[in-house]
Amino acid sequence: MPIKENAKKALRKAKKHAAENLKAKLAYKKAVKAVKKAKESGKDLKEELRLAQKMLDKGVKKGVLKKNTAARRLSRLMKKVQKV
Repeated sequence: MPIKENAKKALRKAKKHAAENLKAKLAYKKAVKAVKKAKESGKDLKEELRLAQKMLDKGVKKGVLKKNTAARRLSRLMKKVQKV
């Protein structure tokens, strides 16, 4: 456990940031899964794809994902959707 006050504060901030990062990660993963599910069921694929792109971009903006990683994931998702 941290002893100094600034170390205690750093630990509090790290826990808070980790929770925010986890929330952002879960949001884009959930959006990508929704696209895959919509592809199988034939639901509104365009809207789900738009939301997935939005969540990936938000992940990049928050620093949870790297720009190229998000681009790669979106590209692969688009390829899968194009086949349908």
